[in-house]
Amino acid sequence: MLDSVQSRSISPVFAGRHDELKTLGAALARAALGEPQVLLVGGEAGVGKSRLLDEFLEAAQDAGAVSAVGGCLELGADGLPFAPFATALRMLHRKVGAELTELAAGQEPVLARLLPDLGPVTEEPHGQDSRARLFELTVGLLERLAAGRTVVLALEDLHWADRSTRELLGYLVRSVQGARLVVLMTYRSDDVHRRHPLRPFLAELDRLRSVQRLELARLSEDEVRSQLAGIRGVAEPERELTAEVYARSEGIPFFVEELALSEDAGRLSDSLRDLLLVRVEALSEGAQRVVRLAARNTRVPHALLAVVSGLTEDELIEGLRAAVGANVLVPDEEGEAYRFRHALLREAVLDDLLPGERTRLSRRYAEALEADPGLVAAEERATRLASYWYYARDSAKALPAVLHAALETRARHAYAEQLKLLERALELWDEVSPEERRGLPSQGGLESYPPCGCGDRPEEIELHLVDLLAHAAFAARLDHQWEPALKFVKKGLKVVDETQDPLRAAWFWLERSKLIALAGRGDGRGELTRAHELVHDLPASATHADVLAQVAMWELLHASDLDSMALAERAVVLARQAGAVDVELGARITLCTLRSAKGDSDAWIAELYEIRELAGQRGAHRQMGRACINLCDALEKAGRSAEAVEAGLAGMKDMYGRGLYDAAAFAALNVVESLTSLGEWDRAEQMRQEWKRHAAGSRTGASVALRRAQLALLRGEFELVPELIAAARRYRGRNDGEPQYELPFAAVEMSALWTLGQAPEALDLLERHLALLPLSGQEAYVWQLLVAGARLAGDVAGVPGVPEPRRAEIVARLADAAADLPAEGPLWTPSSRLFAAELACARGLADPVVWAAAAAAYEPLAHPHTLAHIAYRRAEALLAGAPGGGAAARDIAAPLLAEAHATAVRLGAAPLRESVEQLAGRARVPLGRASRPPADPVESLGLTARETDVLRRVAVGRSNREIAEELFIAPKTASVHVSNLMAKLGVSNRGEAAAMAHRLRLFED
Repeated sequence: MLDSVQSRSISPVFAGRHDELKTLGAALARAALGEPQVLLVGGEAGVGKSRLLDEFLEAAQDAGAVSAVGGCLELGADGLPFAPFATALRMLHRKVGAELTELAAGQEPVLARLLPDLGPVTEEPHGQDSRARLFELTVGLLERLAAGRTVVLALEDLHWADRSTRELLGYLVRSVQGARLVVLMTYRSDDVHRRHPLRPFLAELDRLRSVQRLELARLSEDEVRSQLAGIRGVAEPERELTAEVYARSEGIPFFVEELALSEDAGRLSDSLRDLLLVRVEALSEGAQRVVRLAARNTRVPHALLAVVSGLTEDELIEGLRAAVGANVLVPDEEGEAYRFRHALLREAVLDDLLPGERTRLSRRYAEALEADPGLVAAEERATRLASYWYYARDSAKALPAVLHAALETRARHAYAEQLKLLERALELWDEVSPEERRGLPSQGGLESYPPCGCGDRPEEIELHLVDLLAHAAFAARLDHQWEPALKFVKKGLKVVDETQDPLRAAWFWLERSKLIALAGRGDGRGELTRAHELVHDLPASATHADVLAQVAMWELLHASDLDSMALAERAVVLARQAGAVDVELGARITLCTLRSAKGDSDAWIAELYEIRELAGQRGAHRQMGRACINLCDALEKAGRSAEAVEAGLAGMKDMYGRGLYDAAAFAALNVVESLTSLGEWDRAEQMRQEWKRHAAGSRTGASVALRRAQLALLRGEFELVPELIAAARRYRGRNDGEPQYELPFAAVEMSALWTLGQAPEALDLLERHLALLPLSGQEAYVWQLLVAGARLAGDVAGVPGVPEPRRAEIVARLADAAADLPAEGPLWTPSSRLFAAELACARGLADPVVWAAAAAAYEPLAHPHTLAHIAYRRAEALLAGAPGGGAAARDIAAPLLAEAHATAVRLGAAPLRESVEQLAGRARVPLGRASRPPADPVESLGLTARETDVLRRVAVGRSNREIAEELFIAPKTASVHVSNLMAKLGVSNRGEAAAMAHRLRLFED
């Protein structure tokens, strides 16, 4: 039908893009060898991205490649997901025909969500797991298509991409392997402002080595001259014309074309809108009418435009021919629809319409599509109708259309777009009468949300406002939009009658509890309590079981005295009675975690493995992800760090592929913890950096900062720690009562404070957290605190500002706290042995035997830094004159120090390395076979004899006046010496100087 409408090339000369075209050609050549290529082309509007793409696709076709182009639609803001993939797959289907159908065999019900030509879509449970299957099968289909030929997949106008398209694209880029595939994306860079949703996606792509990014610059004056020559068909355009066009266009090729084809460039308005409309206004009235009709759509099918226009076929073709001939409209790749040659041109035409014209035009499109749904592709139909009726300002028509579109969008697992549509439905709800709301489409089931009891048959189910609010809250939570979700929950609680519908009310309170914790606005306990009260006397149901499981987990995380074990066991029973298998799996995970925390880790770790497999078999991927996170944590606490890394990596990949980004990031941070334990610090930090952008919840955000703070402490970056811990606390917000965060925060922060010369403040922090004990079920974190506390108590002995009676009292409190903890078994033996050794030092007992016991306990764990620290402290005890002292002690200590030093150097553990070197220097012990005994530790710092005397007195808290009196010098001279030695030590105050002297044990004689 479009054969009679031919477009002409405006600029036969492709100016200024030869280097970029060469880069694309090289990528095509590499793809032909089986190496997938991903390229990102950015540039401002009109700079030539589409022309570059056209030239490249022509070259790819000449080379034998099969290409498909899909454009993101501005309509995507209204909820149309995966539009460019759907268009591109349809084009591929038409080009390769039966081959694609054969490759998709057996997967049609899922792939039909993107390519309806494959057949009907079957119903399946909704959630990230279903969407992940869609992602996996789509990538697999493309890989198979590109196994024996080179395939170019071009996706245009990424700045209009909906979130679901971005997520599928991200999955494709990360997952595709061993295929002859080129993925080429374009976007308008001047539209990507600081808060644009594409911005973080681009940043993520930039971090992938497999992605090449090209930024198209504006043309130079010489390149504009070449372009003008080609457009006007002359060897050399007039110098004055070139200068004027270059000045006005500023090197943007699209504007160069507009100016070059204008009858009188000098009379054009400076207004961009006027400039863009010049060519439209030069068309006949009939052609202008067609252009105005087309402006309602980013892409308008010919059949739909024909119906809406009311023109005869000849009149429409005549108008289209004029618009296409003037390069206002262009036929799309499939030859069945039109789009504006440039998005800015469409925007200008649309803005030029009167408000009444837009409303009337939207109605005409809606009525035409309603009368004949076949006018547009099946996957676009519901979204287009929703948009048309909404902008037609017909609420009674718009509400059901929007709900149908929301349901289809949910079926495609595009939750960001579903949320936008549900928000629009809520906006329209009160504008539609109750009579007109009867028969609205149900939105399906939600996790443990109580099913509607309106009737036994689907046609008897009536959608209520409370159900719509539940769906909006659920979609917002899946999309990690906590505040909008809380807003919907709040409205839901106002609408639902707790006395008449306690189960549904309990679901909203449960949802609010989750969101409060995720947003860092509190711990969610009050909301859980209310949910528990509402279901207390009700029979078994998915909601009842879910509430009990959540209460049990809350009690575990907050070390409550409530019998959480009984709650979790009851949740499992209720879920089984209700037939809620996924809820049962979640309750079992909670139960395993509770039992593992009691010490019998091996048995319950085995059950977590089993639950993970069961969840995977059922497709319950959210529960599988949760099982993975808890499994990784349990393995690390049991000292099985390498196994924890393996389990975590497998779970991360699965969760990310199913859109569980925050959960995947949380699992990644558990892996970071285990990698740190294993001494793979660079890999740990690289992984933390890679995954921190996916942290959405308060727990995950806090873990990002905590893991960095722990590594900073180990590397000696002490000054970074306070702010990192402060950042972690900000993430937690008012949800700050969980020992799994509070105790590690304290352990790291107090160690850094002491090193920074704030010993009294470090002890204050320790005492505040000792006051929280005991904490049932949190023994692993309590041991962390006690080990760090005992080390601190030993380090600050004799430090200025730390009275000995106070320090001795803290040591006694530490011993009392440890006496109440389990000390034997795989979870507790290493920590208890290390604590005993640190406590002995804090009591002034240098006993190498307790350090040898700690080494024996940690040896199977393969934690190099901890083992090196133990070796250093054992050597210190030997050299201090404990049993076995003298030459024999030196012979034992020397290899211990050498091993500790080698480990510290390899890891980059500056504090440990310095401590080992200072001890070896004092004892005159070589750190290797060929090395000489280290220099005196004080001399190695570059201090003069007088500065050493001054530092010795600073270390015990002397003032400048007291130092002057003891050394018979003037107070001003003492002040100068203090300033000089602080500069040499690289510290900023006397407290830090004293702390360094004590930490390095410079004056233990």
